[in-house]
Amino acid sequence: MNTLSSYRKREEGFTLIEIMVVVIILGLLAGLVLPRILGQEDKARVETAKVQIRSLEGALDAYKLDNGFYPTTDQGLDALIKKPEGGRIPTKWREGGYLKPARIPKDPWGKDFVYLSPGNEGREYDIISYGADNEPGGEGYNADIESWKM
Repeated sequence: MNTLSSYRKREEGFTLIEIMVVVIILGLLAGLVLPRILGQEDKARVETAKVQIRSLEGALDAYKLDNGFYPTTDQGLDALIKKPEGGRIPTKWREGGYLKPARIPKDPWGKDFVYLSPGNEGREYDIISYGADNEPGGEGYNADIESWKM
């Protein structure tokens, strides 16, 4: 019987107070760590949008090198993955397109980039993500991410 009673003592488990202490500690850690992680998510989205815009700029520059001009606003960024059939038709459009994989990325908030060619103020083109709020203007993480300001 002595071995049976010692076996039961080892099986007793945690007390309610021990469990409450662990839950409180986990809550405190979550309260300190989660805001930092969540704040980094917005920052990472802004940086991702900038990288995507740079990638689109590289593809647009390759398009211009091959054809001597950028796609028009009407042709849009789709001209990088599908040969335009209207407007100024490129004569040396690269088979397979200018982006790998052959799709136009959405910005990190799931919206389309805005492409204008010619761009404003004499620029050859503009690429814009309207940020977290998907509205022109804004501040902080809602601010527009514009190719000419990077």
